[in-house]
Amino acid sequence: MKSSITLKLSAGMVLDIIAVLFIIFLGDISRLIGYPMYILDPMRMMVILAIAFTPRWNGWVLAFLLPFVSYFGGHPHLLKTCLMATELLLNVWLFWFLFSKIRMSLISILLSIIFSKAVYYLLKYICIQQGWISGDLVSSPLDIQVITTLIFSAFIFTVFLFKGKPKKY
Repeated sequence: MKSSITLKLSAGMVLDIIAVLFIIFLGDISRLIGYPMYILDPMRMMVILAIAFTPRWNGWVLAFLLPFVSYFGGHPHLLKTCLMATELLLNVWLFWFLFSKIRMSLISILLSIIFSKAVYYLLKYICIQQGWISGDLVSSPLDIQVITTLIFSAFIFTVFLFKGKPKKY
C-alpha cells in the first residue's frame, strides 16, 4: 500500500516537472519547430494528463501552477494569467463534480472544457472592455479549439474506459 502511494506521488511529481519545463520552454519549442504551440492549449493538455494519470489533487496543482509559471517566464499579463488559472481550476473542479454526479467521463470532460472556456472568454471580454488588458478576444483559432477539445475528451474517455474507476487519494 505504501509503495503504491509513493509510486503515484512519484508519477505526479514527474508529470509536474515535465509540465513546468514544457511551459517554461514553450516559446523556444515553438520557435524551434516553427509553430505557435500555445494554440494547442498546452496547459490544459498537462491538466488533462494529470486528471488521467495522477491523483485528483494533482490536477488542481497544475491548474494553478502552470499559468503562474508562464507568467514568471515572461509570457502573459498578470490579469490574463489569473484568467487562465481560473479557467483551468474551473475545468478541473467541474470535471470532477460532473463525473461524481453522472459517472460519464466523456460528457464530464467535454462539458467542463466548454463551460470553462465560455467563462474564460466572458471574463476576458469584460477585461478588454474595461481596458484592463488589450488584444484580441480569441487568440487561438476556434476550429483548433474545437479539435483539441474533442481530442482531450476522447483521450479522457479512453483512459477512464480502460483504467477503471479513479481513486481519490
